[in-house]
Amino acid sequence: MYRFTELNPRTSHYEFMGPIGATLLLLFMPLLTLHFAFECDGLNSCSFFQFNYWSLRSLFDYKAALAYLGWVAYLVCLFFLLPGDWVDGTTLRNGKKLQYKINALYTFYTTTGICILVLLVFGHHPFLFIPRHLVGLVGASICFSFIGGAFLYIRTFLYNDSLMALPGNTGNVVYDYFIGRELNPRIFGDLDLKCFSELRPGLIGWALINFSFACQQYENLGGRVTNSMILVNFFELWYVFDATYNESSVLSTMDIVSDGFGWMLVCADYSWVPMNYTLHTRYLAVYPIDLGLPAMLGIVALHLSSYYLFRAANTQKHQFRNHPNSPQVQGLRFLRTKSGSRLLISGYWGVARHFNYLADWLMSVAWSLPCGFNGLCPYFYPIYFAMLLLHRENRDHDKCLAKYGPDWEEYCKLVKWRILPGIY
Repeated sequence: MYRFTELNPRTSHYEFMGPIGATLLLLFMPLLTLHFAFECDGLNSCSFFQFNYWSLRSLFDYKAALAYLGWVAYLVCLFFLLPGDWVDGTTLRNGKKLQYKINALYTFYTTTGICILVLLVFGHHPFLFIPRHLVGLVGASICFSFIGGAFLYIRTFLYNDSLMALPGNTGNVVYDYFIGRELNPRIFGDLDLKCFSELRPGLIGWALINFSFACQQYENLGGRVTNSMILVNFFELWYVFDATYNESSVLSTMDIVSDGFGWMLVCADYSWVPMNYTLHTRYLAVYPIDLGLPAMLGIVALHLSSYYLFRAANTQKHQFRNHPNSPQVQGLRFLRTKSGSRLLISGYWGVARHFNYLADWLMSVAWSLPCGFNGLCPYFYPIYFAMLLLHRENRDHDKCLAKYGPDWEEYCKLVKWRILPGIY
């Protein structure tokens, strides 16, 4: 069944503890998402450790399933209907470059505009569908992830000219299904499934669900929304706006450049992100909190400073890679590798190899603090995100060591710290 060629060699190195780890994650991620759906529904309770009765009837909700499929179809339609710039991706190992249609920002604007229009015409009641069918929506997203993963795995055997992802061509069915075999699967001509899924269903869906739980709190409190709910919605909405505004920057990320598109990324984009990253607003819908002025100012200051560092660090690297003659990066020191690549050793990237990860994590803390300290659910995201960033940094380190060899070892001596200066 498997074909290994010089261009698509057999993968020799497992990640995520190989097939055993892949199997565990195939079970753990959906079950944890379901656990949060039942235990933190935004209507009755929001507890990390409480185990209520799981109602299969609420899980298999045909209205929720139709709404979820309609949401995905809506996003696909907007991809083709809305204008967008065509941007070149990185050079692939076959020497080719793919073009990507960049219009996630217009999708974000359109969706926001529709929500505002619905709110003005019909009020907040239409948005209450999401809290009241949350479990069914989670069930639909999990089913979509498994079916989508199967589709992506099977199609790799139908197109002999497909470029495989180097980490996902092991020959083990479970592992390759989990991590993804094909590097750049496309359908309907120009619809690159991995790039399309990176921002639209997960991030824009995250913002939409957040807003729906603000509407639920408005319903619960008889016509008002707490300042903590406003803060969380605004912080996370801004993060989604920033990501869609800078959509072209994802073309140089590990997800797009080296990872295959399989169950892992499908589950992350279509289920894990929109369903679990919304725990903050689901918690506040059940346990409303009104923050005092000092707490609000402190949280806003933390968010603004961490966002500034996150965006400044990423912009600096983008300018250095794509516009080396820009005045913004003149004077920055770098290490030139034998492959011709240049590795920054000054500026933000001289402080730590992944300084942007630290700023990104601090933002996640700022999103949790408005929820107070009486529950663990709102802090799931920064706890999980810290583990994700540490794992991603390790994967990137191994990839760069294999790519640059002794040059990477020299770079690590020049930039000693990985993420957190002075500690790690």
